[in-house]
Amino acid sequence: MEFQDPAFLSRILTLLTLSFHILYATIGVGVPLMIMIAQWVGIKKKDDHYILLARRWARGFVITVAVGVVTGTAIGLQLSLLWPNFMQLAGNVIALPLFMEVFAFFFEAIFLGIYLYTWDRFEDQRKHFLLLIPVALGAAASSVFITIVNAFMNQPQGFEILNGEMVNVSPLLAMFSPAVPTKVAHVMATAFMTSAFVLASIAALRMLGGSNHIYHKKALFLTMKLGLVFAIATALIGDFSGKYLAEYQPEKLAAAEWHFETEEDAGLVMFGILDGEEVKYAIRIPYALSILAHSNPFAEVTGLNEFPEDERPPLWIHYLFDTMVTIGMWLAFFSFVYVVAAFRNWSFIRTRWFRWLTVAGGPLALIAIEAGWWFTEVGRQPWILRGHMRVSEGATTSGNVDLMIVLFAGLYIILGIGTAVVLTRMYKRNPVEKELAARENAKGGEEE
Repeated sequence: MEFQDPAFLSRILTLLTLSFHILYATIGVGVPLMIMIAQWVGIKKKDDHYILLARRWARGFVITVAVGVVTGTAIGLQLSLLWPNFMQLAGNVIALPLFMEVFAFFFEAIFLGIYLYTWDRFEDQRKHFLLLIPVALGAAASSVFITIVNAFMNQPQGFEILNGEMVNVSPLLAMFSPAVPTKVAHVMATAFMTSAFVLASIAALRMLGGSNHIYHKKALFLTMKLGLVFAIATALIGDFSGKYLAEYQPEKLAAAEWHFETEEDAGLVMFGILDGEEVKYAIRIPYALSILAHSNPFAEVTGLNEFPEDERPPLWIHYLFDTMVTIGMWLAFFSFVYVVAAFRNWSFIRTRWFRWLTVAGGPLALIAIEAGWWFTEVGRQPWILRGHMRVSEGATTSGNVDLMIVLFAGLYIILGIGTAVVLTRMYKRNPVEKELAARENAKGGEEE
């Protein structure tokens, strides 16, 4: 039975681990930039509220980094245990960015520790701000190197297979496959966008809880502006990603859009249900798929009919694609409305219903991240290394994967609950009003 197949169970465990880890990894990449921007704004405007904003975000960030390290280590362990054949083949080619990711994380962690330890030790806040630059660069570099590995899995190059042996290996060529530019750009933009909306969600929730302190209003306005910027960037990069898929992974684009026959003037299918190869109840946008794929409304788009049935991705990735795109469009629209309304001082953005919509933005952004990564990974099926190794060929044959699923699921439940409890207690015991009062008293003492 499939449910007892080690390859299927390995996929389930990998899915569980990546789905949990990606939330922490996204925050880990995006929040350092948010901290850096908040502190820079505070220095530029000489506004202690933004300085404190950076400080409080940094405290919470440390907790997510710690959990991210645990889940990242679990991924490394599972790659060796669950996918030994894949690692034996790919490890000879793509090990370089895996090692570089470790060094990037150490670089980030060292400067993050120094940054946290040296609060209030610099008279000139600009010098303290400089410590954030390597933190943000290290976080970004870590994401870049891991994404390079994923890009290699989708578009492998830098080696040849001759008589079953790997020859002419070029690790540098493998690192810079055609998938790298769009994948790296998309991962970075979505991480920044998601982090901004998560932080905005927290600020809005605090205001719904009864706090009308100007600190939370500044936090909300700053993060919603940043969310809008990166939502627009994500949409633009998404267009380039569509063109990459049309050229290098046309079967994935065709499955995502339920595009069964190669044709010109191809329309985009949103939502709907599938009855065989008949699409019902969908919203069709004429010419949009041809524009997405080739920037030409009359261009020909390759259909699933061009590929053998056993090399077609699962057609349910259409719903993942729709989820990702719909949430991204909503967040861009919603943040645009908020920013315009804030500049024009329209009162509806201060109503409870609008703030609840703002709170929903954070969870929605995280759902979009999950949908996007599921789409990336499931859309590559049946390949673990596209064109060279199928998932079934790369998986372990061990019969203990089911036990590992139970153990790791328990670990993730503990880590998830622990993160929520620690962060909640941390901020409840140190409300912003208390910290601001303490800073004012300290300043008053210095002046006396």
